[in-house]
Amino acid sequence: MDTQIARVREFLLNLQDNIIKALEHQEQTGGVDGSSETKFAPDIWERPEGGGGRSCVFSGGQVIEKAGVMFSHIHINQMPASATTRHPQLAGAKAQALGVSLVIHPKNPYVPTSHANVRLFVATPTDGGEPIWWFGGGFDLTPFYPSLDDVKHWHKVAYELCQPFGDDAYDKYKTWCDEYFYLKHRGECRGVGGLFYDDVNTDSTGWDFETCFAFMQAVGQGYIDGIVPIFENNKYRAYGERERHFQLYRRGRYVEYNLVYDRGTLFGLQSNGRTESILVSMPPLAAWDYRYEPAAGTPEFELTDFYLKPKDWLAL
Repeated sequence: MDTQIARVREFLLNLQDNIIKALEHQEQTGGVDGSSETKFAPDIWERPEGGGGRSCVFSGGQVIEKAGVMFSHIHINQMPASATTRHPQLAGAKAQALGVSLVIHPKNPYVPTSHANVRLFVATPTDGGEPIWWFGGGFDLTPFYPSLDDVKHWHKVAYELCQPFGDDAYDKYKTWCDEYFYLKHRGECRGVGGLFYDDVNTDSTGWDFETCFAFMQAVGQGYIDGIVPIFENNKYRAYGERERHFQLYRRGRYVEYNLVYDRGTLFGLQSNGRTESILVSMPPLAAWDYRYEPAAGTPEFELTDFYLKPKDWLAL
């Protein structure tokens, strides 16, 4: 298992580098607010229980207001409750968790917030049995002023990367994404979805380790293929105070989801994770308005009335 873990680690570090290069290029080529030479600042850290990570954080750009692209490979002495709900036999087990996770908050309200994560868990049962492993991850898009063409492009990338892994893979993981990124207390999806998967291993899919790893690689590259054209399509669009305020208002929903429902946030905090890295997903600014209701017929109304409801985007 050590050899497989080392290969996954190498891929994840390269993926982090490639995503950072793609995003820094968007900043350097500029948008409606201009450009900057701002770069991701790496923060290399170690964990007392073992392992560590490389947290790369970006702030104060003209295209990207705040972003975090985080790599971690940690050792866990005792699996937390959030990770053993579906694996009760692993309660108290030692484990390793490695992955790349990112959240990008652009400055221009016409460029969506985006999130991606790919990860591998390997747990050693307390009875000394064979290691139990599974992959998880996905990517999702949270627009404020969506373009149907962008949403269809995002899902086309997701659909095409899933095809080598079975005819039902896209539908299965798209549906899971729609259901997972849902704010029950608001009665709406967080965004327009994408892919979400967890517990992907031989028992759940019939795929061997290499196939599961190949899926991780496809999802990681899929994020880059999906988000770069969306930046290019929208970062030069002019906006004003109205659009900016609505962006901050909708960012409030993002905060609500991450702090109330997100399993990754809960896992990180329950496993004595690195708080600064866990909460890097928070936007730099957000707003809440009491009983805000956009007027019918406006783009702000269209967001919740049309886009934040699960759809077969590729059929539209």
